[in-house]
Amino acid sequence: MLDWTMARDWLCNPEAKVSAHYIISEDGDVVQLVPEEQRAWHAGVGSWGDINDINSNSIGIELSNVGSAPFAARLMDALEVLLPTIMDRWAIPACRVIAHSDLAPGRKIDPGVRFDWARLVRSGLAISSEATIPVAIDPDAFVQDARMIGYTADVNAVTLLSAFRLRHRQGHDGPLDGWDCALVADLAARFSVAKIGYTS
Repeated sequence: MLDWTMARDWLCNPEAKVSAHYIISEDGDVVQLVPEEQRAWHAGVGSWGDINDINSNSIGIELSNVGSAPFAARLMDALEVLLPTIMDRWAIPACRVIAHSDLAPGRKIDPGVRFDWARLVRSGLAISSEATIPVAIDPDAFVQDARMIGYTADVNAVTLLSAFRLRHRQGHDGPLDGWDCALVADLAARFSVAKIGYTS
């Protein structure tokens, strides 16, 4: 088991120049490190939609996990309790619950391929695509649709695809295919930045 208190202490160390609003241990302990109305340093350089200063426009939650293992049940239970309270306080729709890997593709990979996004989707705390059949492979359309839902970081197409799959098609690799294009097109049709808005 991880010693999550080391991560907590590091997040509270001014010399680390990194922080988060909350950390959740594998046992489901929820510790608030920064008041929600204050800026935390969890995101760093990145973007989502038309927001480039993610730290000033987000609530950061760190989860205790080694990155290659399933997330502990108690941790996920605690997250499912914490997340809706934050979303209610700040009127955050499920489509704006994102991963660090979404806002900084290539530079950040957390929460990683083992995170249970489907569980959050079932609870109405995140979104997923409803595409049921693949479509023609169109690299330009994939990039355009990904940008429409918020993936606006300046990265190449391979890095963008990897980040998209970490969130919406976990465990898949290889070149862009018709399922990737179908998934992102469905999301763009339902949750585009133009429809939802991402400015604070």
